[in-house]
Amino acid sequence: MVRRAPREDPGEDGLRVGAPASSAAGIPGVLHAMEHVRDQMGVRRGVRSLLALNQADGFDCPGCAWPDPRPADRGKAEFCENGAKAVAEEATLRRLGPGFFAAHAVSELATRSGYWLGQQGRLTEPMYKASDSDHYAPVSWDDAFAIIAGELRALDSPDEAAFYTSGRASNEAAFAYQLFVRAFGTNNLPDCSNMCHESSGSALTETIGVGKGSVSLDDIVQADLIFVVGQNPGTNHPRMLTALEAAKRAGASIVAVNPLPEAGLLRFRNPQHASGVTGSGTALADQFLKIRLGGDLALFQAINARLLAAEQARPGEVLDRAFLDAHTDGFARLAAHLGGVSADDVRAATGLTDAEIDEVVGRVLAAERIIVCWAMGLTQHRDAVPTIREVVNFLLLRGNIGRPGAGVCPVRGHSNVQGDRTMGVWERPPAVFLDRLRDEFGFDPPRAHGLDVVDTLRAMRDGRVKVFTALGGNFVGATPDTEVTEAAIRRLRLTVQVSTKLNRSHIVTGRRALILPTLGRTEIDVQAGGPQFVTVEDSMSAVHISRGRLAPASGSLRSEVAIVCGLARATLGGHVAVDWEGLAADYGRIRAHIGRVVPGCEDFEAKVARPGGFILAHPPRDSRTFPTETGRARLTVNTLDVLRVPPGHLLLQTIRSHDQFNTTIYGLDDRYRGIHQGRRVVFVNPDDLAAFGIADGAHVDLVSRWTDGVARRAERFRVVAYPTAAGCAAAYFPETNVLVPLDATAAVSNTPVSKSVVIRLEPV
Repeated sequence: MVRRAPREDPGEDGLRVGAPASSAAGIPGVLHAMEHVRDQMGVRRGVRSLLALNQADGFDCPGCAWPDPRPADRGKAEFCENGAKAVAEEATLRRLGPGFFAAHAVSELATRSGYWLGQQGRLTEPMYKASDSDHYAPVSWDDAFAIIAGELRALDSPDEAAFYTSGRASNEAAFAYQLFVRAFGTNNLPDCSNMCHESSGSALTETIGVGKGSVSLDDIVQADLIFVVGQNPGTNHPRMLTALEAAKRAGASIVAVNPLPEAGLLRFRNPQHASGVTGSGTALADQFLKIRLGGDLALFQAINARLLAAEQARPGEVLDRAFLDAHTDGFARLAAHLGGVSADDVRAATGLTDAEIDEVVGRVLAAERIIVCWAMGLTQHRDAVPTIREVVNFLLLRGNIGRPGAGVCPVRGHSNVQGDRTMGVWERPPAVFLDRLRDEFGFDPPRAHGLDVVDTLRAMRDGRVKVFTALGGNFVGATPDTEVTEAAIRRLRLTVQVSTKLNRSHIVTGRRALILPTLGRTEIDVQAGGPQFVTVEDSMSAVHISRGRLAPASGSLRSEVAIVCGLARATLGGHVAVDWEGLAADYGRIRAHIGRVVPGCEDFEAKVARPGGFILAHPPRDSRTFPTETGRARLTVNTLDVLRVPPGHLLLQTIRSHDQFNTTIYGLDDRYRGIHQGRRVVFVNPDDLAAFGIADGAHVDLVSRWTDGVARRAERFRVVAYPTAAGCAAAYFPETNVLVPLDATAAVSNTPVSKSVVIRLEPV
């Protein structure tokens, strides 16, 4: 029986703290998944949907971007616990119509938690909030488009508008969106990549010429050694555990590098194997390095320095000199730099002992094929880009890019975030893409770079952006410096959200606001040209079809493609010769344009029709060709600047709970870390608590320290003594986004540094 939406916010009164788990998944994972499915969808409808999830003739998971096995290798249950939660959240039978908005003022909704808002159900009709009203009211689609078009055409410059994209948008929607935005006249296309893997793209493009990962699922199983760095796959990419288990069974070793000892890094109880149900499962990490936050650059420099020393002791036996000579440049500069790495700085930055690093180097020397996987634990630091460049140095030194079982593996967090970038959703598009767009559609796209997420917020704050449209996501909940962000949003003339569920971005708005409800990934999409499918790209550059199976939550919903094309028609009129109505009627027409515009997508329709789709070209992986300025992979010199924390302070990383995907809160438990019925907790090393004189279970405010002198405060968090790295702490976002200064960003990528915030604990 489907459970009703909660009438009241549960609050934190029921918060309980228990022992953290020692393994991930198992039967508890299955039971928790089915509990969410039952409560939101009903058992029969839910099971039918899950059996179509990640299948070749079904729909792609709206959660993470971990790749699918070949169609012939897929099981009947090709999903994880959090994938099931994502489907249940989107395909819920709860409905949120005009009556809800008539009963609840926006000012009242602003007092509710993100969890409560999301639990109210699916949005069913377009809603409009006038500048003089505290309520949303129904609005027709035509009137909604007219309101947006009027505001956009009234701007002094197209650059006074910004158009955000979430990673859930399909390739077809993303391509149509960027086409509309550039035909309108701006490159202001901030997207969620700016806040997560922008650092990866920046570092990889500079060093190997392609800003994407270079490995496949086959490579994972063929690797001798896998590093999992700054990543919690048990919660954020649970299906990755199956691949790691297969690698272990094939003989691989795994080194986990993380400030927190996460259950999913230690042991996996695969619920589809007898050993995971009745036995103890598979031990994953052979070595766990409990590294200090931000210490990864120092770690990989220390490893690389030891590799050079070993090569000097045994010339020709350690480094792949043939590969280095044929395919790289910068070796002499790198070698000279690594010769000066300070052991004291490495110890201070990492918190690791020399013996721990020596043990890792021993594993490296014993391995022929090495993969390094990472996620936001690497990308959201001040020195994220230099750190990833150093990871590339590490792999290049022994020839571990461009051969089976080896390479770079940045694991993306949302199901089509990589595809959106491939389709042109980027504020800094390459000239070749703009040239092809011009040749295909007969208009000259703007060439000046646009605004990323952080620069969009600055422009809003300063009055330079006046209209904001979001294709999915929860921009207000995902962005840093909450008070600054919300004040900036409220300055806007109009905010537009294309959404399936209610979230904070519908409550913190411009003077006028629109909610445009859209079909979900799980739903059947029928347009004037008949039933439609969409395509997505995963973390390993595989592009494949996704077809929804469920009836739409409301007859008033429109697809993302239909919304974008309707908005373009209303705004542009005949300004550009694009058949927007035809594109909305038949997505195959969009794919035909994609095939002629997007590099690597030639003959797109035929390629995606193949079982399992196709893999985009990746020259470093495919042929050891590096499309950099020099035509070679670049070994880089990266300066180590140890982040020193003042006495009485800690380094904080913001993290997800296990009942969470990005800013979507499925529930109030984080059972792998022992947290139940609450979210306002801060995990702190017991020795640090003793030094501060703060007891486990006490309540504190978290106060961040930044160069602007502003005391940013997150109030009333329960302290949890936890075996995190000394001097480090962790707490959930978006509750702690308020602590991340808008101007605290990573060099080069401009990504918010949500994983290294200097804070103090102030007892309540």
